[in-house]
Amino acid sequence: MKIPFNKPCFIGKELDYISQAVKAGKISGDGMFTKKCHDFFETTYGFKRVLLTTSCTDALEMAAILLDIKEGDEVIVPSFTFVSTANAFVLRGAKIVFIDSCASNPNMDVTKIETLITPKTKAIVAVHYAGMACDMDVIIDLANKNNLFVVEDAAQSIHSFYKGKPLGSFGHLAAFSFHETKNVSSGEGGMLVINDERFVTRAEIIREKGTNRSQFFRGEINKYDWVDIGSSFLPSDIIAAFLYAQLENIEKIQKKRMSIWTFYYDGLKSLEKLKKVSLPKIPNYATNNAHIFYLICNSEKERTKLIEHLKADGILAVFHYVSLHKSPYYKGFNEDKELVQADFYTNCLLRLPMFYDLTAKQQNQVINSIVRFYSS
Repeated sequence: MKIPFNKPCFIGKELDYISQAVKAGKISGDGMFTKKCHDFFETTYGFKRVLLTTSCTDALEMAAILLDIKEGDEVIVPSFTFVSTANAFVLRGAKIVFIDSCASNPNMDVTKIETLITPKTKAIVAVHYAGMACDMDVIIDLANKNNLFVVEDAAQSIHSFYKGKPLGSFGHLAAFSFHETKNVSSGEGGMLVINDERFVTRAEIIREKGTNRSQFFRGEINKYDWVDIGSSFLPSDIIAAFLYAQLENIEKIQKKRMSIWTFYYDGLKSLEKLKKVSLPKIPNYATNNAHIFYLICNSEKERTKLIEHLKADGILAVFHYVSLHKSPYYKGFNEDKELVQADFYTNCLLRLPMFYDLTAKQQNQVINSIVRFYSS
């Protein structure tokens, strides 16, 4: 494939820092680079407390444990999202109540939240698709009125903002991803953000297999014990070393990704004027962190043909997600839901190649291929 969908970014001292971590003699969790990453996020974005995890999935699973989600609880989740968003709460026994997307963008339609709240509702999970903020004022207001928890699935949302405030700082808890496809990466990796002081101590315990080991290593207790449920959620310091090198260059990464995003937008907007495709629309309360560039075709059949056309030109473009309310697993619950917009994005949204080293020449190839497809 001449132009891949994604390519990992090596931009700074990734290999140097990995070597330093090894030479320091501690490559298990919570080494010096983990602490550097924690300090960076807490200082740069004002998060109250952060903990690196082995994935965003793990961070979401920690959030479900921290909120004491149990059988009988209901959690409101968008259908158009990755399976981890829902699965983390299903693992604790929750019933997932799926909500539709907006007509204007793939985020949850906040106007429909109130109708889904019942006495069993425990939490709302806000997924910021493509790093574009949900309308958090509405979500927080409804949560406060109904005594609900808010979890931000900010997997795609590093360095993105809602009304000037960083995504990940609104919910009681938030989860980020540093998967290879993300703006800053550690290959695999994630982070739990704890914005509510009530959860800080327990989060450390859950992350360390249910032990108070972190307190022991800080000298706060003279031995550590098994005190709660938990698992091994902390990543190696080698992973943190790679991530820290990326964080040092986040402004450079973001500047380049924004230029790539804008290049696509400018090159394809003529097709939108002709109503051949729809391009992303950023609400005035949100920023664009250039995590994804997507276009929306007029039908699933058209999208399939476009994917095949691009592939024939050596370009890999992909689609996601399949609406979770129509998944084989969820269908087993015999709930017949109609979520028109989630299905629309499932059928019609197409992601274009997007990575730091994507060149203007490659982008022109992608744009020209798409224009040629619609010209024919």
